[in-house]
Amino acid sequence: MMTTAMVWGATGGMGQAIVQQLVKEGWTVVATTRNATAASLPTPHVIEADVTSPYEVKVAVQRVGHLVDSVELWIYCVGEIMTAPVDEMSPARWQRVLDANLTGAFTTTHYSFPLLASDAHLIYIGAVSERLCLPGMSAYAAAKSGLEAFVETLRKEQRRRRVTLLRPGAVDTPFWQNVAMRLPKNALTPQRVAARLMTIYQAQEQGVIDLLPE
Repeated sequence: MMTTAMVWGATGGMGQAIVQQLVKEGWTVVATTRNATAASLPTPHVIEADVTSPYEVKVAVQRVGHLVDSVELWIYCVGEIMTAPVDEMSPARWQRVLDANLTGAFTTTHYSFPLLASDAHLIYIGAVSERLCLPGMSAYAAAKSGLEAFVETLRKEQRRRRVTLLRPGAVDTPFWQNVAMRLPKNALTPQRVAARLMTIYQAQEQGVIDLLPE
């Protein structure tokens, strides 16, 4: 039987690498992105949706339901960052970061349940949150910490399904164009993250899993 994966945030550095790895291994992949016309992905199933819009998420999931019978591997790989000190961070920018990194994870999960196989594996891409508490990173750090709590709670609720939070260290993606920090020389590649994600699925690993540069 053909196995199907759904990837939210498929055109980011890690998301694109995950899609490529899945297709390489023979999966049917449904990829979602904010801009489908700009996507260059090795799958014909590309759906446009902004995860910060519950309506767009709901419509996207309905479209996926017309393409596949069920989803065995579901991946949330959305990340957005806006940096500023707390006294300079506008409420709108704060909310945008939380919507993309945290609320979007809830919304996409909530609407995806009818698609999920009874033994589906849900994998969320997080961050080593305790390392994010740096000047200007309040919104992103709060969102990623919240994501960790959300995933752990979901894991306890969904006993028949596997739920995992993969927390990579520094990864060489466009993320670093939006922060004042320099990319570490030993940063992970998106391909390394994708490969680790596949071993998590194959080994049926659950809980919080860190992937740090060597």
